Amino acid sequence: MDKQNGKIVKGVGGKYTVLCADGVRITARARGAFRHEQISPEVGDDVTLRIEENGDAYIESIGQRKNLLIRPPMANLDILFITAAAAKPAPVLSTLDKLSAICVHGGILPVFVITKCDLDPDGGARIAALYRKSGFPAFTLRGLGEDAGGADVSIDPEEVGALRAFLTANLPGKTAAFAGASGIGKSTLLNLLFPTLALTTGSISEKIERGRHTTRHVELFEADGGLVADTPGFSMLDFMRFDFMKVGDLADAFPDFAPWLGRCRYTKCTHLCEDGCAVCEAVRRGEIERSRHDSYVELYRILKDKKEWKKNGRF
Repeated sequence: MDKQNGKIVKGVGGKYTVLCADGVRITARARGAFRHEQISPEVGDDVTLRIEENGDAYIESIGQRKNLLIRPPMANLDILFITAAAAKPAPVLSTLDKLSAICVHGGILPVFVITKCDLDPDGGARIAALYRKSGFPAFTLRGLGEDAGGADVSIDPEEVGALRAFLTANLPGKTAAFAGASGIGKSTLLNLLFPTLALTTGSISEKIERGRHTTRHVELFEADGGLVADTPGFSMLDFMRFDFMKVGDLADAFPDFAPWLGRCRYTKCTHLCEDGCAVCEAVRRGEIERSRHDSYVELYRILKDKKEWKKNGRF
């Protein structure tokens, strides 16, 4: 019997592909005890394998996780590229804000990538500016689809180069993923940034302006000295189904609130609408984007009213 340490880079149908320290990939199954412990191995987990004499491999233990997301289902993530289209499908800012709050709370760097800006250049620029103002890296991209007339749009090399430079500087030694709604160009973008991946891409349903899911599972690929994943698209984030933070931690998940926290008239200020709230005053002055505060209020009310429930420590 032998043992190997590695990281799960793919999991489909109860079989897990583990990238070992020596670069070898081993297919393994989880030991049955994990089910009794209500633990499920996830892509990104650091694991120890037990390899039997007949060559069968089993995940014997899972290392301590620094974070665990439910959507996309991944562990130990360092960077999440929150990808949204300027149009077709139209972005839902509250969804982007919810995902960024989860990232900040879980110690993950959120990076915003606004695609399809050729369809709405002004709108794409506004969204990117909003998130830069809120303290996050943000990039705009044109040419990941068709223009309003149905013609292919050429890639802007300067825009791609800016994102490529960010990856070169920040991806080595890290685990990153691209996540967002279906049909916003995640797989197309990854193929552009990392041509050797050759990921399958899809199209948009004209009736509902939603993408057809082409990425079926999370898989990590080696790139630029780190690991990067494409993830299945989603249409919404349901915060009632899992316990990702307590209501008292929410303000800290909005870094654009940080300069005004602790400066309110009341020490137990909720930052919703109280008199003397420094955060609300900053919103009125335009120093905090109103859409960001609207998302905070929405999340606060959800977290305040939901029942305590937690499974597997997921965010």
